[in-house]
Formats: sequence, C-alpha cells, structure tokens
Amino acid sequence: MSKTPARLVRLLADRKEEDTFRHLTSQSGLIDFLSNDYLGFANSETLFSKTFQVLLNEGIASNGSGGSRLLSGNHKLYGQLEPLLTNFYKAGEALVFNSGYDANLGLFGAVPQRGDIIFYDEYVHASIREGIRMSNAKSYSFLHNDLSSLKDRIALNLARNDQKDSMVYVATESVFSMDGDSPDLKAFADYTNTNGYHLIVDEAHGGGVLGKNGEGLVAKLGLQEAVFARTITFGKAFGCHGAAVLGSNDLKAFLVNFAKPLIYTTGLTPHTLATILTAHTFFNELSKEPKVRLAENIACFKDQVKAYKLNDYFIASDTAIQCCVVPGTKKVKTVSKKLLDKGFHVKAIVSPTVAEGQERLRICLHSFNSKEEIGLLLKLLSSFI
Repeated sequence: MSKTPARLVRLLADRKEEDTFRHLTSQSGLIDFLSNDYLGFANSETLFSKTFQVLLNEGIASNGSGGSRLLSGNHKLYGQLEPLLTNFYKAGEALVFNSGYDANLGLFGAVPQRGDIIFYDEYVHASIREGIRMSNAKSYSFLHNDLSSLKDRIALNLARNDQKDSMVYVATESVFSMDGDSPDLKAFADYTNTNGYHLIVDEAHGGGVLGKNGEGLVAKLGLQEAVFARTITFGKAFGCHGAAVLGSNDLKAFLVNFAKPLIYTTGLTPHTLATILTAHTFFNELSKEPKVRLAENIACFKDQVKAYKLNDYFIASDTAIQCCVVPGTKKVKTVSKKLLDKGFHVKAIVSPTVAEGQERLRICLHSFNSKEEIGLLLKLLSSFI
C-alpha cells in the first residue's frame, strides 16, 4: 500500500485540531431524535411484508439490476414506479435516480448550459452546490429565503451579462435540512414565472410530510406548472432509498441523455424499487396515524420549548426539523455528548456543514417519539445550555 500524500495527512490533522473530524459510528438502544425517518417507515413491518409480497407477485428473485439503466438495469419495476410517482406528486414525468445526491448532481450538472446563470439559496444542500459546480453555468447565491435578495442579485448580474440568450435558474428547497424552515414558495414561483426564469425546488424533506397525501409543498400549493423541476427523495419520510426528478417529458428525455449520474451508475435493485413502489402505493394506509402523531409531537415540542424558555436558541420551524443553535464547536459537542449519555441520540452539527458561529443541535421529531421523551429531552437541554 502506497504512502498517503502529505497534503491529505495535513488536512486530516487540521480537522482534528479544529475538532471537526468526522468518523463513522453505530449506536443502538438510544432514543431517536436524529434520523430522518419522520413517519417510522424505515422500520415498518407492514411496509416490509407488503414489499416482499410485491416481489412474490411479480415473480422477482433477483438480487441486483446487473447494469446501468441504459444497459440491463432498467428493471420492469421502473416501468411501474415512474408512472405511479408522476401521479402521486402531480407531475408531468418522473425519472428515478439512485439517491437524492445523484439526482441533484444529474439535474444541475446537465441542465444549465454555458452562458446560463444559476441563483441559489445560500443554505441549499451540498448536492445542489456540487451539481452547480459540475455545470458550465455561472452561479450566485442569495440570502436565505430572501426574495428581495434574489431580485437584487439577478438585477445586478443580468446587467453585467452580455449573453442575451442566457437561461436563468433559481434553486431553493421546500424544507431546509439544517434549519427546518421554508421559503414563501408561491412568491418565488410568481416572480420566476413572471420573468421567464426556471425555478427548481428540492423536496427532500417535504415529501411524505407536507401536503394532504404527502405530495410535498409544491403540489400542496398547486405550483406544479410554475416549477421547472423538483427533486424528491425516498430515504426520509418514505423509509426507503433512491430519489426522483419530477418535471416535463422533455426534461426527462434530456436527463436520460445527458445526466451522468444516471447514465454511468448501476440501476437500483428490484427490492429497492419494490419498497419505493409499496411505500407510495400504500402511503395513506401506512401514514394515517403516524402523520397525526408527528403533527402532535411537533406542537408538543414547540410548547415545551416555550415552557422551558428556550425560544431564543431555536430557529423558527413548524416542521419535524428543530434546530437549537449553540455557537462553538466544543460547546455544542459537549451538550450533544451529555444528551447521548442520558440516552438521547441528538447530533451536533458543526463547520463546515454549517457556518462557524452557527453550530447547532439538529433535533428530528418522529411519529414514534413519545410526549414524555420530548419533555425529558428539553428539560435536559435546558439544564445543559
């Protein structure tokens, strides 16, 4: 084995010195306030058994797909799943990718062309940023959820742009993963449509929990025709794996031809596709009680935050993601460790995932958390900070 380059060793040493070194852990038996499994689907025995039944009914006994979707990997379950997703999310077409990260890399890396301009919320997910970096388009951030900032950035940069045929893309999210808040999506859609811009919305944390039937914020607000593209992931509220880009037939065709993360990646396994198919087919049946309990837990959590006078620490959010800002890497990690010692799985989020000075505890609420667990968590948090 060859020696690790000195530059890489130095970078690792820097992370350790800054106390931002990451490592993989596996802990069980803790009270889950960490995972994105908002509705408890990831451990649903009903979903598991229904998925197995789909495989039996289809006569499928394959372990893998055997190749990319453009080779042997376009299994027949894709042909069932994508039309179902189109209907579920009230979209024109759906194209399944292997993960949300892959979907954003494929979408942003392929669609914006040289001479185009992308304006993105400063807090968008790393996968969007990386996809933008892969594209040949210019890009500029705007202040978080701030439409006035977007307008100013567009006015300034379009005035400097000498290419009159440039397409303008605007990227945001329906629920931001590190803040749990949402933009005024209707206002963004009205503005982008009025000016002929193309709005892209990442619904990773909105799918399954927002909308009457879990169809996400875009469909809930009736903005499907006003949004150029949506990305939806299945590894959160749906308890599965994989993702999809939702948009027009032309967009789907373009991505099949130009999105490298789709073209050069082995397709999802039949079991994974069957799980996604089952989660959506039986979503209303599986989620009816969990959605009620999740809503109750969010309300309970916010009441307890107020009761313990913790409002000033928390970012305003009405979603399952509640973030307690505890500035300083050492301090937030200390609080996280104390909660861990008490049996609560709560993650400290530090730089570079969030900006320095914005270190936080990211608390994810679930349908399966009890009111007692929520109350004790916040009682402990109050004493620790």
